[in-house]
Amino acid sequence: MKRLLVAALFAALFGFFPLPPAEAQQTQPFPGMSVPGTMNMPTPPPPPVIPFVDLTVRNPATGQEVAFSLQLLLLLTVLSLAPSIVILMTSFLRISIVLDFIKRALSLQQVPPNQVLMGIALFMTIFIMWPEFSAVYSNSVRPLAAGEINVETAYREAEAPLRLFMYRQMYTRPENIALFMEMRGLDRPATFADVPTYVLIPAFILNELTVAFKIGIMLFIPFIVIDMVVASALMSMGMIMLPPVMISMPFKLILFILVDGWGLLTGQLFRSFM
Repeated sequence: MKRLLVAALFAALFGFFPLPPAEAQQTQPFPGMSVPGTMNMPTPPPPPVIPFVDLTVRNPATGQEVAFSLQLLLLLTVLSLAPSIVILMTSFLRISIVLDFIKRALSLQQVPPNQVLMGIALFMTIFIMWPEFSAVYSNSVRPLAAGEINVETAYREAEAPLRLFMYRQMYTRPENIALFMEMRGLDRPATFADVPTYVLIPAFILNELTVAFKIGIMLFIPFIVIDMVVASALMSMGMIMLPPVMISMPFKLILFILVDGWGLLTGQLFRSFM
């Protein structure tokens, strides 16, 4: 009975509101302020093209292929060690250590961040060593790219400016060179050309560490005096529980700013390499 009543109700509704014919539905215009539509499906975009990389490994056919494979492995090794070469064979080592010393002397923990200090050291290294980098590019990289010299000659030409830079930093203190020559069992060198590169590099690293620590000690002295004065004043007032660093840090920052600390530090670091 209920089904009959529902069917009669639907029949009455559709009879009272008749639907337009199919042709009228297709030709009837859209109302105003509406966007025309379509029943056609859009064309799907083409699938993305992913390049196929094929790396094949086979046995070398000639001795030249063996030599080329070894040169390629050596080049990849040098590229992986490039950051260490930049750090240890340039002025980056001394500058980075001195900047870390000044940060600790000012009792600063998070400001400036280590990334900022390393960025400053990097660009100061580029500024200081720009003549050496220009000589390496002019005498080694550009002729090698043009095919004018071979790899061995390019290595010698790139090594010469860096060796001269490292030796200039140690010519007044050749003790480190003598130390490594003695440990290696080599004779006393008559000229700079007699010092091997594998002896010059560790000697330069020790020299840079020594110079950087000397500069750091000189930077620490005035700030230690401020810490001692503040600590003595707090103890005389009975304020034992108050950390002296919390009170002395603003005074150290004020002193550093008043004397133009960043400018003096940058200038002295630059002059130390000249």
